[in-house]
Amino acid sequence: MTSSRPTFFHALQSRSTGAHALLEELGVDYDVHLLDLQAGTQRQPEYLAINPMGKVPAILHDGALVAEQPAVFIYLADRFPAAGLAPALDDPLRGPYLRWMVFYGSCFEPALIDRSMKRDPPPSRQSPYGSWDDVFNALSGQLAQGPWLLGERFTAVDVLWGIALGWTTQFGLVPATPTIRAYIDRVAARPAVQRAAAKDAELLAAKQD
Repeated sequence: MTSSRPTFFHALQSRSTGAHALLEELGVDYDVHLLDLQAGTQRQPEYLAINPMGKVPAILHDGALVAEQPAVFIYLADRFPAAGLAPALDDPLRGPYLRWMVFYGSCFEPALIDRSMKRDPPPSRQSPYGSWDDVFNALSGQLAQGPWLLGERFTAVDVLWGIALGWTTQFGLVPATPTIRAYIDRVAARPAVQRAAAKDAELLAAKQD
């Protein structure tokens, strides 16, 4: 089946940075539709007609919209399997892979937002993540088994977490422990991640001219 080029809805210096790095890791051709969060273009009718949530990243591919960051990662890694960034359905690593992909949106992000806003978590029976310590300790314990989240195998979930931990430690939202710092550095050293960063730097420079 012939597949079209994905259209990648992207905003500089945002959460979609990770999806940009993943597209580079996958080695696929893609088109970039750049949104300006400061100018509010993500809330304009043209984009809301594509993604009513007005969020990035989003992918338009073969007529289907894929939004929500973990879903974008799961979709792309599965749809372009040649790069080997997603364990197959019958691979024993598939379950852990999905666990840590979904953990990002279901636990880490809610806990991070509450922490950044200095809000107490909901009561434990109502909290989607328990406590910040629960989330941080679970993640740290997994990373300590390294070098990647699934052990020796690098997957798309490492792109998600490596980029996310990079910006959250930079802003002081997540402690940059030796384990987390070393993990961030391993992901950042990958050529594809560096290519995505260079392309974003070029786009940012062009925007500022």
